[in-house]
Amino acid sequence: MCTNSTELLLPNRSKSLKNEDTKTQSLKEQGAWLLVAKIIAFGFSFALPLLIVRFMPLNEVGHYREAFQIITNALVILPLGFSMSAYYFLAREKERRGAAVLNILLFNFVVGGLAALTLFLYPQLLGGLTRSEELTRLGPAIGIVIWIWIFSTFLETVAIANSEAKAATYFIVFASFSKTLLMGGAVLGFATVEAFIYASMIHGVIQTAILLNYLRSRFPGFWRDFDPAFFREQMRYAIPFGLTAILWTAQTDIHNYFVFYKFTAADFAIYAYGCFQLPLISMLAESISSVLIPRMNALQQVGEREEMLRLTVRATQKLAFFYFPIYAFLMITAETFVLTLFTKEYLQSTPIFMINLTLIPLSILVTDPIVRSYKELGRFFLLTRIFVLTLLIGVLYFWLDHFSLTGVITVAVAALVLEKVIGESMVIKKLGLGWKDLPLLKDVGKVAVITLFAGLITYIVYVNVHVYVEEIGERLAQEAFTTNRASTLNFVGGSLVLLISGLVFAPIYLLGANFWGVIEEADKRSVMNLIRKFLPKQRVAPLVDLKN
Repeated sequence: MCTNSTELLLPNRSKSLKNEDTKTQSLKEQGAWLLVAKIIAFGFSFALPLLIVRFMPLNEVGHYREAFQIITNALVILPLGFSMSAYYFLAREKERRGAAVLNILLFNFVVGGLAALTLFLYPQLLGGLTRSEELTRLGPAIGIVIWIWIFSTFLETVAIANSEAKAATYFIVFASFSKTLLMGGAVLGFATVEAFIYASMIHGVIQTAILLNYLRSRFPGFWRDFDPAFFREQMRYAIPFGLTAILWTAQTDIHNYFVFYKFTAADFAIYAYGCFQLPLISMLAESISSVLIPRMNALQQVGEREEMLRLTVRATQKLAFFYFPIYAFLMITAETFVLTLFTKEYLQSTPIFMINLTLIPLSILVTDPIVRSYKELGRFFLLTRIFVLTLLIGVLYFWLDHFSLTGVITVAVAALVLEKVIGESMVIKKLGLGWKDLPLLKDVGKVAVITLFAGLITYIVYVNVHVYVEEIGERLAQEAFTTNRASTLNFVGGSLVLLISGLVFAPIYLLGANFWGVIEEADKRSVMNLIRKFLPKQRVAPLVDLKN
């Protein structure tokens, strides 16, 4: 069951433990809904890059990645954090919720429209940035996609901010299905960047219709609630975080633009897929963070520092449980992973991919929900990002001619690591943490040790069998599909290697985690209950009888 807006308010310390347990369960339930949604969405969207690299030439793939890099960055930068202010104001402004939503819609519509107008009048801005005549030609169409998507992507945010994780789940799944269906059709039918752009427009229009219908049903008459004074108040809150988000986007993606400029579109295709991250990895952190942001706001309001710390530690433990083994497994099988997903044509992406993986274990550090709860931290964090971004741009600008593709990604990752260290230091100081609190992370340490052991065994097996297993897989593919197409053989052979490696790593890791008490009893029961739902009823009945 999803919480309503009143459940976001923290009860007094005198409230019963039962109420606290209910809140914790509610938080876990919301996070679970969002995680399930994004896993399903991942299933829909995972096929898209596989189709793109197999049906489009390398140079065209580079143009596609350039265009959607620009679109994706515009979605984050142009709204200036206004959409994210819904997390804060829908939880606190009971009488002005409709006005908060209207302010966001108006702001997003205007900034998106200005972006579209700019690219219509000056499409050469994109051509100058990427040194690509193709992107200059498509500039006006790209501007329209940016306009529609900035407006429509508020759908997921407003549902989560309104504590409707279940509704957000439906929106996320449908949006991913629609996007994959339309863009997958563009790949198979046309295999051009222009087809992708028009498919994206259609997807955005569909999502806009759903957004407006949802807002009409949840915030009746919201379009009549405009309040200029409240608009300014909302802007004052949003802009510091918006600027921080802009700096974060610049810091994480500015290296792509240097690669645009120095290297060819084909080189950028290699680089972009080297920077590929499994969406599933970011989904878990985003789901947890989305639910924690409103809860941390409520806790900070009433000074519940200990509860904020407890939730942060639990989130860190949960992320470590998944992120550490994923990192180890991908580092071991990186070359096979790239081969399987992107074919031999993209094997040069492997070293870039391995360097980029460094960010996965650092992602267990949950800072954003806490930073958003303290306005003073938001301002200090803004200064930190300005410093790190300035340093990053300076290094890339003055030494770009000396860098290869691996050199560029190394500098970019180093900048993110530096900011993560500074940001975590800020949170530690704000919460008053010290060495005495280190035992709280004992389960994280256990996960690290178990991961190292499972990784060592898997590495020994992988090094000795992966070439042989890949050959077996390719022969099986030849016989089963009667094809010699390299991309198909690469996929089947590589998938078999990954499967064998996973069958070695996963049991060792899970058994070790269970033996060392890392997996909680509640989590075991949740997994068993989920499994039983998929078992035939006649197989479940004896278990119930025995228990009784």
